[in-house]
Amino acid sequence: MVVSLAEIRRTSGDVFVDGCPTRVVLDHIMSKWGVLVLLALTDGTRRWGELRRGVDGISEKMLASTLRTLEGDGLVRRVSHPEVPPRVEYSLTPVGEELMERMLPLVEWVARHAGDIVDGHPAD
Repeated sequence: MVVSLAEIRRTSGDVFVDGCPTRVVLDHIMSKWGVLVLLALTDGTRRWGELRRGVDGISEKMLASTLRTLEGDGLVRRVSHPEVPPRVEYSLTPVGEELMERMLPLVEWVARHAGDIVDGHPAD
């Protein structure tokens, strides 16, 4: 069922307007790196190196920043194990899992149509 912005605003108030927290959350989860890090974590718990390899093209600085942001938002859980060498693992929180249940159909749609859209031949 497709819901419009007007319907969302009728049920949730004045969301997605300038200064609204919804804009901050959208910026975090729909950014280039945010969505790719979240997507990598849908495969389960990952260590830093696995995420770095799984999110092709991301710099160490951007990965650290993105993980900090998503952890601060409560979407990613960071667990540091007191070992030598240190072992840190990242996973989706229950809220992050709920988000990705909804986001995966969009990601699948993008994967299916991206080539045609970039080539200038979107399906009718």
